[in-house]
Amino acid sequence: MTIASNVNQCLATIRSIEAQLSSLALNSLDEEAKRLFHESMMEISEVKKDLQKRKKDIEWEEPQYRPN
Repeated sequence: MTIASNVNQCLATIRSIEAQLSSLALNSLDEEAKRLFHESMMEISEVKKDLQKRKKDIEWEEPQYRPN
């Protein structure tokens, strides 16, 4: 598996985690839990943005990893 494939797989996992945390934040009855889930979702969102930037860098530097 290439680095680009690993990064894409990681991005898919992070998107799933972000969605799950968002759902937990919306559905939780405990206000403290809502806040913590929301904060965690925001942190994961930042990680996702960083990883998306790294993916673009990989695609730019290594043409063979560019999507068709």
